[in-house]
Amino acid sequence: MPETPGGPSWDRLFETARAQDGYFTTRQAAAAGYSSQLLLKHLRAGRVDRTRRGIYRLVHFPAGEHEELVIAWLWSERSGVVSHQSALTLHGLSDALPARVHLTLPCAWRKRRFRVPADLALHHADVSPEDRTWIGAVPVTNPRRTLNDCAREDLSPELLRQAAQQALSRGLATVAQLGDVEEALRPFGGFAA
Repeated sequence: MPETPGGPSWDRLFETARAQDGYFTTRQAAAAGYSSQLLLKHLRAGRVDRTRRGIYRLVHFPAGEHEELVIAWLWSERSGVVSHQSALTLHGLSDALPARVHLTLPCAWRKRRFRVPADLALHHADVSPEDRTWIGAVPVTNPRRTLNDCAREDLSPELLRQAAQQALSRGLATVAQLGDVEEALRPFGGFAA
């Protein structure tokens, strides 16, 4: 593991964790000079908690509003983007309450073998930078991309219509940008039904 010149730097680890609602990965700890043995020492001393394999949290860091999303994003090695129903919730569109965190991973991840945590719903697509935004510490698909993704994944027509109407009324998207939504709602009377 790479060492930080002069030994471990709590300040560097804290700055990394601060940008991620108090969370950091084993790899990020190593970049701040913390070997796995030193990390284990801080875990036993109660300075950090292990939240998932390879993901830790500074114990005294204030709780964030969307910690489960940060953990999911770090699990994806910061490659994923919060999407679909989870993104609807973050954008304040519709009354969707997803039971799992929806995360879109790059297409290249389809070939990877890994254990998916039970609290994640994975999707695969290459999300371009213009289709992303940041909400707090995590990347999220923008409202237009989110709505079209939900339309392709068969979100209920009622929730899809509600989300689309809210996005349109708030100026977050235009009808012309919501082609998949329009197609999905056509059998149900369109946007205005």
